[in-house]
Amino acid sequence: MVKMNENDLDSSNIEYTEKVKNSSYIKQLQWDMAIGLQEVDNLKPSKYFMSLVSDNVQGNLTIEEVEKELKEYYIEKEDKNEINHIEMECDLVSTRIVELLNEEKFELSVNYLKYVHKFLFQDVYEFAGEFRKIDFSKHEKILNNDSVAYGDSKTLKESLEYDIDLEKQKNYKEMSIVEVINNITNFSANIWQVHPFREGNTRTTALFIEKYLIDLGYKVDNTLFKEKSVYFRNALVRSNYFNNYLNVKEDKSYLIKFYENLLLGKNNNLHSKDLIVKELF
Repeated sequence: MVKMNENDLDSSNIEYTEKVKNSSYIKQLQWDMAIGLQEVDNLKPSKYFMSLVSDNVQGNLTIEEVEKELKEYYIEKEDKNEINHIEMECDLVSTRIVELLNEEKFELSVNYLKYVHKFLFQDVYEFAGEFRKIDFSKHEKILNNDSVAYGDSKTLKESLEYDIDLEKQKNYKEMSIVEVINNITNFSANIWQVHPFREGNTRTTALFIEKYLIDLGYKVDNTLFKEKSVYFRNALVRSNYFNNYLNVKEDKSYLIKFYENLLLGKNNNLHSKDLIVKELF
């Protein structure tokens, strides 16, 4: 081995090499997020759709061509009475998610939240972009079939306007990253708790918040939504669930861990089993 002195091992004068992520890498991350988010409703993509995704990532199809091919595919399936509605929703909504991620516009408003829902679900729900007119509950596995108390259907718009007006008063540029994460956690939990739509609230909240974070100038790690979308939903549930009789309080710590990984690149262990409210079992 050649003998070296301190100067021989000094790398300070070597220029940095910038790592540039190519367009196919970015496209793949967007598709991974889009498809991963469907897991919150147990939706799986079709094999045909995955072949179209591969062609788009490789640059052989544009996103517009993917959408056109999909619509023709499902028209043919409908004519033959062979539609798998689970696959169709996953395929079409995933495509809309990628299209939305590539739109530059964002607006912190109730109307934009409604726009996100309408854009994502225009192909699958007649009520896309419309607020629900009924009250409901939903059995949650981590709550032993108990439910979060969702927003009153009569005051959905007012509740969202209140939360968004508070958000508009914040100055994220003056916050530490810890404060940013705490504020985004609270805002996400509040928007989701209102549950303004009959279906698709988690996917709409995720896209709305991601577009908001990008608009604020933050880089978002989309791989988390590919792998941890079910955890994300359960963390939203846990952030909003309380039971005074059993002395169970809302716990946002799990959602904070998700956003720490999303924005800081932390490696918090994210497992839905950790969110189970043991007092209910």
